[in-house]
Amino acid sequence: MKHFRRVLRPRRLEAMSAEPITAVDQNDRRGAQCWCCGSLEAPDRMVLLGDHPEVHLCLRCAHFVHQQAREIEDEGRHGPGPFARDQLRNLRAEVMRRGWHQNRFLGGTLRWLGKYLP
Repeated sequence: MKHFRRVLRPRRLEAMSAEPITAVDQNDRRGAQCWCCGSLEAPDRMVLLGDHPEVHLCLRCAHFVHQQAREIEDEGRHGPGPFARDQLRNLRAEVMRRGWHQNRFLGGTLRWLGKYLP
């Protein structure tokens, strides 16, 4: 909820000019905007993609992208590691489906565990 206040904050009016303003120019002054969720963060708290300096991801979205990449890598693999990660992903999906992550007593612990498990 905190990042919505930053996004919805009223903008200061600036003098108009005929020069085009690119996304990179805007990021220098106001902070960088995540290409995934649209949140505004300080540029040093964003993940940049190598050949695309205009693409910024907030840490939350970067973690999500990493999880998705790990899942794609595990699809063709066999063994105890990929099997265990797949079981943990299934368990996470079941916890979220049942809403246990929002439980008053278990929710905090489950969300904390979610940061450290695949």
